[in-house]
Amino acid sequence: MKVEALSIPEVLLIAPKVFGDVRGFFMESWNRRAFAAAGLDLDFVQDNHSRSQQGVLRGLHYQIHQPQGKLVRVVSGAVFDVAVDLRRSSPHFGRWAGATLSAENQQMLWVPPGFAHGFYVLSESADFLYKTTEFYAPEAERCVIWNDPDIAIDWPLVDGKPPLLATKDAAGLPLSASETFP
Repeated sequence: MKVEALSIPEVLLIAPKVFGDVRGFFMESWNRRAFAAAGLDLDFVQDNHSRSQQGVLRGLHYQIHQPQGKLVRVVSGAVFDVAVDLRRSSPHFGRWAGATLSAENQQMLWVPPGFAHGFYVLSESADFLYKTTEFYAPEAERCVIWNDPDIAIDWPLVDGKPPLLATKDAAGLPLSASETFP
């Protein structure tokens, strides 16, 4: 597997080895030994699956208590996936890193604890899978608004149309008013 640090070094783009032939393909999406050898000795506690239609933007979510690390991938369609550094002690605080993940490129993104996470659906629909290092804790969930000008994420909005948002995501706070990590 190939591991590449993005503009924030802790956010990693992971390209697994894919073995393909006329019948299809095989790949390991998770192998504890291989990930540990790459410096990612992780203990996942929960797997999640979401399906969204084109133009849906989910995020920017995080848990202020029980922060989750997330290993994310797309098994159908394509998304633009983003991590925002919420660690005040980081030289990258308030900056974002992103990548297009798709069923075609079969890449994954590692979003460490201490980051907000979100994605925007580029294809007609997308099936998005992610493993988490902590259980979901709704009382600890927070949301940074997707279009905060201080973060300035360059979302590739389809036809420039505003994204479809859940009520809680539309009510996200700007980074300046959000709870963050030390």
